[in-house]
Amino acid sequence: MARMQLLCVLGGSALRLGNRREEPMATTDSESMSLGTRLARRAGIVAVVWRKFWRRVSRFMPKRLYQRSLIIVIAPMILLQSVVAFVFMERHWQTVTQRLSTAVTRDIAAIIDLIETYPGEEGTANAIRIAQDRLSLKVDIMPPDPLPAPGPKPFFSILDQILSAEITRQINRPFWIDTVGNSNVVEIRIQLEDKVLRVFARRSQAYASNTHIFLLWMVGTSLVLLTIAVLFLRNQIRPIQQLAEAAESFGKGRPTPEDFRPRGAEEVRRAGLAFLQMRERIERQIEQRTAMLTGVSHDLRTILTRFKLQLALAAGKADIEPLNQDIEDMQSMLEGYLSFARGEALEDTGKLDLSALLDKLREEAKLRKRHLTARLTGDAEVHVRPTAFTRLVANLVSNAFRHAKTVEVAAIHSPGALIITIDDDGPGIPLENREAVFRPFVRLDAARNQDSSGTGLGLSIARDIARSHGGDVTLDDSPLGGLRAVVRVPA
Repeated sequence: MARMQLLCVLGGSALRLGNRREEPMATTDSESMSLGTRLARRAGIVAVVWRKFWRRVSRFMPKRLYQRSLIIVIAPMILLQSVVAFVFMERHWQTVTQRLSTAVTRDIAAIIDLIETYPGEEGTANAIRIAQDRLSLKVDIMPPDPLPAPGPKPFFSILDQILSAEITRQINRPFWIDTVGNSNVVEIRIQLEDKVLRVFARRSQAYASNTHIFLLWMVGTSLVLLTIAVLFLRNQIRPIQQLAEAAESFGKGRPTPEDFRPRGAEEVRRAGLAFLQMRERIERQIEQRTAMLTGVSHDLRTILTRFKLQLALAAGKADIEPLNQDIEDMQSMLEGYLSFARGEALEDTGKLDLSALLDKLREEAKLRKRHLTARLTGDAEVHVRPTAFTRLVANLVSNAFRHAKTVEVAAIHSPGALIITIDDDGPGIPLENREAVFRPFVRLDAARNQDSSGTGLGLSIARDIARSHGGDVTLDDSPLGGLRAVVRVPA
């Protein structure tokens, strides 16, 4: 019994010790989890800062492909040359200049030692002869006058710095040097006890003067390579630019440039061929739709004409006025359907006189007894499809005449854009319905009081024509209290 109690006590103690040993492990896991969370947050902060930095840099970067491609070619080359030039200047140029300046200073120190060891004219003459014959130094003895004042230092004075440091270290006497006066000679004056030693040394003896040849070769080679790269790059970028211009012309409803054909790299050729095929499919679809609806319209017109003839023969026998009105409505609807399907897409582009268009609108306002104010800012001639664009503006203005008494038209022709704003004081269109009215056959009788004979295609045709010119038609609130229609097309 005592043994059992002892075992139970030992087992409980061991269990408590085991639990205590497991607690630090849980703490370690929580610390590792918190460390991982902190690292993830810091990585997220670094990523956000990096994105902000590149957004600011991208504001100053060129936007066109050709300029960006030039940067991709030029930037690595300039960076590589800068690194190579820096390493060369730092390692080679400075090291060679250091050694040459040390050797020249050592020779000058030896001449000074000869003059001081063997004083007198004969010793000085021998020192001057040895300097000229063996060391290629021209040495003169001058009176003990004060040294000249220090002259201006060149902008890049690596020779002055290194040579001055060597003279100070090896000779340690007052000195004066001139590396600017004569580009091929370096003049050094050293103050001795009773005289001044003047030494003329060739610049090449103390300075790595052939470094500019390396720089010239490096810069010249880079310019040649850049010229070749720019020429090849232009040939590769030009097909992309032509493809963009062709797509832009097609989006504006203008014919594709005659000299456009797929060329360049294989990917660019494939994109050009895909664009041409897409254009052909769109044009073929438009032609098929127009031909189909033209045929349907022709057949229905024949039937309507037969109806009119029968009604004319039946005149007097019955009241046929409602039937005539129904026939007129059906004919109007057919014309609207055909115009919507055709969309004037096959019309060639030309010049339209906006002043003449505004004058026609003023005459229509007088006939319909509406107050119209029209103004034009900029050039009166605009390059569009004249019939289609006239119909676009006429649809919007007629819609305003139908529902308002006062209409204002403002046309602004600026370089690259034409904006026409049409304001009225009618009932307007609710905000939630302003996109729906551009759908075909959509009518808002309660909102705009449309005539019962309307087909709901006026705004659809207007937007279709605007988008075929590469622009759009949008609706907004008018300062007059009604609706504002804004036409924006590139010009």
